Amino acid sequence: VKLGEEDGNIYAISAGMVKGTGLGEFFEKFPKRAVDVGIAEGHAVTFAGGLASMGKKPYVAIYSTFMQRGFSQLIHDISIQKLPVRFIIDRAGIVGNDGETHHGMFDLSYLNNVPNITVMAPKDSKELDLMLELSLKIDSPVAIRYPRGNSYYLEKGSYEPINLGSYEILSQGKDIVILAIGSMVKNALEAREILLEEGINPTIVNARFLKPIDKELLDRLFKDHKKVVTIEDNVITGGFSTNINKFIIDNKYDIDIINIALPEEFIPHGSVDEIYNSVGLSPIKIAEKIKSL
Repeated sequence: VKLGEEDGNIYAISAGMVKGTGLGEFFEKFPKRAVDVGIAEGHAVTFAGGLASMGKKPYVAIYSTFMQRGFSQLIHDISIQKLPVRFIIDRAGIVGNDGETHHGMFDLSYLNNVPNITVMAPKDSKELDLMLELSLKIDSPVAIRYPRGNSYYLEKGSYEPINLGSYEILSQGKDIVILAIGSMVKNALEAREILLEEGINPTIVNARFLKPIDKELLDRLFKDHKKVVTIEDNVITGGFSTNINKFIIDNKYDIDIINIALPEEFIPHGSVDEIYNSVGLSPIKIAEKIKSL
């Protein structure tokens, strides 16, 4: 809404999820720049491409699991032409009791394969605001993915304007570096408190971009740390850890690495905390895995 007040070219597009994605206020204030295409995600994506080709600034708000239905259009109608469509991907990661059809556990993997797109995941609500502001400055496709749940502020790290592809160190430790993306930053910080009681002081990094990655910071970190942990609320195959592992291999770093992510299987319903614990993404389970290093 704030961006829409400042720029009359900003449009909001929903695919039958106006209230679910929090677009209700935008639709009320700017009815001529708000379009609900109904349960037709592929059309929402193509329609946004049409708007972008005419100089408009469309934001497409879709749940992660339903963005999958617009994947072909994302490639053919958006990314090939490098059209600046901004995808706001809600309910990324574990969604809880909506069940296995609604977990947003594949977006980091399927977006990772698409050329020309920038993919971000904020550590908290304040950083989400900063990413929305950054998205307006990027003249190519952008996706911002964030979890279902209540707004929260970590008050860790910087809240200055974000530079494209930049990570940030939230806590400087030694020996082990934890690279966490999106909502897993919060879990990583809580795992650190558990590890400190064991005499383990890891460096915590907010790896807020799936791509591009922060090669300069990673190079610095991997020279000072010989053990690396990646954490993501996405399936283990093809997502954030894949990019970090490739960077390590390509640059021939002598490093021990553990990738913590969702297993390559469909996950049943349950509360978010229950599921995190069962798949190893709760702070205590993360701490246990890190102790094994």
